Amino acid sequence: MGPIGVFDSGYGGLTILNEFRKKLPEYDYLYLGDNARAPYGTRSYDVVYEYTLQAVKELFDRGCELVILACNTASAKALRSIQQRDLPGIDPNKRVLGVIRPSAEVIGSFSHTGHIGILATKGTVNSESYVIEIGHFSPEAVVTQQACPMWVPLIENHEHLSDSGKAFIQKDITSLLEKDPEIDTIVLGCTHYPLVQEYIESIVPNGLSVISQGEIVAKSLQDYLERHPWMETKCTKQGTVTYLTTESKEEFDRNASQFIQDEVHSEHITLK
Repeated sequence: MGPIGVFDSGYGGLTILNEFRKKLPEYDYLYLGDNARAPYGTRSYDVVYEYTLQAVKELFDRGCELVILACNTASAKALRSIQQRDLPGIDPNKRVLGVIRPSAEVIGSFSHTGHIGILATKGTVNSESYVIEIGHFSPEAVVTQQACPMWVPLIENHEHLSDSGKAFIQKDITSLLEKDPEIDTIVLGCTHYPLVQEYIESIVPNGLSVISQGEIVAKSLQDYLERHPWMETKCTKQGTVTYLTTESKEEFDRNASQFIQDEVHSEHITLK
């Protein structure tokens, strides 16, 4: 038995962890941020897979039976390989889940026009994961993507609401809506992006919905645990959260506060 592992390349996964703790407060969570090697969004498939597998193994070694990749890039570039190639050899009873499929399963129900926009990192956009997954569940949907390579650095450097930060965001929103003016639903396909959701909502046309993943993924995790009681019984329940980072723990503790409304005391680790 052990905590539920939550992995992200940096801080964005804390927005997912927030929603887990709201929906499922009784469980223990172990969060790992690979902040020293972030961002993952511009890295190759092989590098993202290697780094993500290292993180998953670390969380397994620390007692996690279930790990959530709270990172769209890792979910897009590494999840399937880890599930199919690595888990059978590591431990076929452990599980690794991602954040793209839960969003893709339900996003079609949010749109009235059937035209959906995706804002994400370059890596997630290039993977076509959202296009493919939404196509499985909403085959009639028209999905248009926009890569936003500057958003994560802006957010992590606290520049996202500066004049220059807002200009980058507005430019990418304009580019997306110019590609398909019929879009009525935008998915924030990066776990950092909820920090700019309020600003996005202030600049998009009236009636356009901006959807962040946290609540959707938390509901999906709740459903998963209800449908898999053998896994649910392996997850400890004392309501605790532990934080690991590959960056300076002082740096992580300070920056984490803009993503999670809690005092954070992390432990520095090295992945290999």
